[in-house]
Amino acid sequence: MTTTTRWTRRHLDLITEDPATTAPPILGPVEAALPGVDLWDMWPIQEEDGATALFDGRELWMGLAAPAAGHPEDRHDVARIRLLALENGKWIDLGDQFPDGASPGSREWSGTAIRRADGTISVFYTASGFRGEERPTFVQRVFEAREGVHREIVRSGGEFFLPADDLEGGPGKIRAFRDPAWFRGHLLIAASVPWGERHMGAIALTGPESEGRPMYPPLLVADGVNREIERPHVVVHDGLFYLFFCTHGQSFEPADAAPTGLYGFVSDTLTGPYEPLNGSGLVIGNPAAQPDQAYAWMVLDDLRVVSFLDYRGPVDRANFGGTPAPVLRLRLDGSRTRLEP
Repeated sequence: MTTTTRWTRRHLDLITEDPATTAPPILGPVEAALPGVDLWDMWPIQEEDGATALFDGRELWMGLAAPAAGHPEDRHDVARIRLLALENGKWIDLGDQFPDGASPGSREWSGTAIRRADGTISVFYTASGFRGEERPTFVQRVFEAREGVHREIVRSGGEFFLPADDLEGGPGKIRAFRDPAWFRGHLLIAASVPWGERHMGAIALTGPESEGRPMYPPLLVADGVNREIERPHVVVHDGLFYLFFCTHGQSFEPADAAPTGLYGFVSDTLTGPYEPLNGSGLVIGNPAAQPDQAYAWMVLDDLRVVSFLDYRGPVDRANFGGTPAPVLRLRLDGSRTRLEP
């Protein structure tokens, strides 16, 4: 059973501008990993113990991809999971992860991938909408794809969470049940819970390899301070459980009450209770000069932090990166963190 941790205004009030928790500005040109393709929300194939898997000496990664055309925000309506190899610092395109028509959704959203003990790969991902729908809806379903079989493994709604069944909406406006991250047989999922007449962000934790709806109360709720938590995941370091997630400044209540960034909590156990890292929860915030420069951070077991290059200026095609951002590295010391130089 989980112990629900509440992320509150009191925590956000402790945020200060600090080099230990502020990403350096990303300056100058950044070479596109896949020219002509927008690439975002990346994750490596991992071993069951959390280590990044190696295949003939190279890492294999997945990410969301779409043609680099039109307004960048439209990419979510056509997103597919792309497979890439990382070898000697270079990205090699291996094409779409799933054949056309294999996914039960109209597009594919974020997740994680695990190499099982028998060598097969489980891809946990979000199927958004329904295959063949005339226009995109925002229903979100969590699937596992393994050896060509796509199986819905957990459903939104139930006693503790809102159903993610919006037909209309857009980024930051819809209820969530997405971004499954596998951890020791459990899944962490970005979810939504009621807050007045609206919703607020939460993190769901499923039982080991369970089907149906989450049986436990939320692991964390953004207690009236944030409506959209994304990409939750856990890293174990020095015997402690570090719960990380990301969110946009515009998702706070009020908007921009805290920076777009990577946030985190720490606990002695997976099921909590958790305390906010650095007192506030902020682990890495975008710099004030480029408040939207990166997003979708993921902390790996070796404490590399990956993200993608978002907007370095107005929200338009000219300023959109759509490619991996420079890798950062964290130092973790109990409930304190800092960026390595």
